[in-house]
Amino acid sequence: MSVELLMNVTANETRVALIDDNILQELHVEMATTKNVVGNVYNGKVVRVLRGMQAAFVDIGLKKAAFLQASDIVVPRKNRPKNDKNKFENTDISDLVCAGQEIIVQVVKEPINEKGARVSTDITIASRYLVFVPNSTYVAVSQRIESAIERNRLTSIMQCNLSDLGGFIIRTAAQMASEEELNQDAVFLQSLWTNALKKTVQAVNENRLLYGELMLPLQILRDLYDIKIDRIRIDSRTVHDALLTFTKTFIPELNGKVDYYSSKQRIFDLYHIENEIARTLERKVHLKSGGYIVIDQTEAMTTIDINTGSFVGRGNVEETIFNINIEATKTIAHQLRLRNIGGIIILDFINMKSIAHKRRVFITLEDLLAKDRIKTHLHDFSPLGLIEMTRKRTHHSLEQIFCEKCPQCQGRGLVKSASTVCSEVLREILRVNNQFSCDKFNVYTSTAVATMLQSNEYEHLQKLILSISKDVMIFAEPLYLHEQFDVVVS
Repeated sequence: MSVELLMNVTANETRVALIDDNILQELHVEMATTKNVVGNVYNGKVVRVLRGMQAAFVDIGLKKAAFLQASDIVVPRKNRPKNDKNKFENTDISDLVCAGQEIIVQVVKEPINEKGARVSTDITIASRYLVFVPNSTYVAVSQRIESAIERNRLTSIMQCNLSDLGGFIIRTAAQMASEEELNQDAVFLQSLWTNALKKTVQAVNENRLLYGELMLPLQILRDLYDIKIDRIRIDSRTVHDALLTFTKTFIPELNGKVDYYSSKQRIFDLYHIENEIARTLERKVHLKSGGYIVIDQTEAMTTIDINTGSFVGRGNVEETIFNINIEATKTIAHQLRLRNIGGIIILDFINMKSIAHKRRVFITLEDLLAKDRIKTHLHDFSPLGLIEMTRKRTHHSLEQIFCEKCPQCQGRGLVKSASTVCSEVLREILRVNNQFSCDKFNVYTSTAVATMLQSNEYEHLQKLILSISKDVMIFAEPLYLHEQFDVVVS
């Protein structure tokens, strides 16, 4: 098994694909028109405080004001006991911020649809080994570092780096890192924060950015600390050089693994990635057995329905259902990661009578999700046979990045039948006839609706014409959307 990172950079987008054993596991996309702002730190200005919602809107220079909840506001250090890590308290929002106040915030969730970005005053800036936490006085260690000896070693090194600027969280990647490497990271992060604070004087109006996250390729390398990468290939000479400099300084173990891809064959054709990306936009995902799952994303949640399809099995019905559900867990875990689906997720497995089977399906899914780098939280089967889970959402899913509302259905997923639109046309003719005095009506509709008015609905149209004693002319407009029509008096 080998792990590769393929990076495709063009003028309008950057794409990073994580390939594990020739299979696309993750895809990260950043469009030039919609730059990622998660992790950016801004000198914001509170524009409105909503006591009823215990939240505030903060101007950070983006199109929409950011949303700041009271629970995301850090209690000032001077009001907390020394080394107290509990930074948040249930305090009324009006006691924490007021309109017109300047406040430093960090984006924790991208703007989605009509919602602005979500921000927090709990600032964190990450490097290879450390996370710097301004205005804190503690050193914390990743729970994934289990050795007590190693935890104590890392803590004592970082205790010496504490300053008035803030404290540190030691990342999993820091395990076995040298004292020199940790000290270098600490100095680097403190320098970043010092420079950010200097910018607060000039950060006004649209120029409120104090600290910007790394470009996507560098960000991915920094955060994939728990994956052993065998090779990195990139088709941009400029970004390739930037990666070489970055890895030499911060991830020396990747030196020699970064290659410039100069072949005429497109880099994403190497593992048929373009075809795989196209499949991530489909609702239905087929299982090898013949069953399938259906994924539907809405603004509030994502639902995943498991179906037997053409799979009939060889044993009894209960065994057949169990085998489909077990196979579906692997596909679900892979698709959540690949499509970057976050928020509330409802899984509707095929109903199982056996409690033992339910338990095995739940444990299998739990084990598969444990490998996901994004935090997930799983609830056992409900009385209705559903599994409820959450997956932390910070960035847009692939569907939200690549797609927009259908101009025909406006996001409903369905359009009215031609027969329904015909009925609306006939009602509109009656309405206009009652309002205006005229001799004739010209009706302009889509081709499908015009055809139906002159065939299946022709009898109803003729009855209407007789009842109003007016001529009605039907015109097909190829450019009209399915539900679009106009009734014009003549």
